[in-house]
Amino acid sequence: MKPEDNSKPAAPEAQRPAAAGDFKPSTPKAKPPASVLSPDLHITGNIKTTGDIQVEGTIEGDIRAHLLTIGESATIKGEVVADDVVVNGRIVGRVRGLKVRLTASARVEGDIIHKTIAIESGAHFEGSVQRQDDPLNGNKQRPGAAPAGQPHQAS
Repeated sequence: MKPEDNSKPAAPEAQRPAAAGDFKPSTPKAKPPASVLSPDLHITGNIKTTGDIQVEGTIEGDIRAHLLTIGESATIKGEVVADDVVVNGRIVGRVRGLKVRLTASARVEGDIIHKTIAIESGAHFEGSVQRQDDPLNGNKQRPGAAPAGQPHQAS
């Protein structure tokens, strides 16, 4: 009977390393929150980051980011380049992104170069739309694509 008693405590001991495995080594890898540029902020100059930006204010300059969210109160006058671009506000300038989304409140005056695009009903857009496999590098066009200066009809 005593050998059976000795085997029972072994099971909780086997679970102890698993409990130590609850330590989360991914904590240092956690993605930082987006930088928020408030509605009362006016920036003249370019902004470049590998992180995420949420713009609520006014920027006169180019922006490059990973995820760029343009708030409803925001105005951007310059080129926007990001992996993901969500436009709720106003952009006057070219937009380049892998994924570009214009919401119903978006106002864009300029060309959009994208890999995928979504335009919600109610969005205002004046410019051309061009699909590229690598829109972030800008100069590479896919074969048969119209030159950037030629307008395309968006429906």
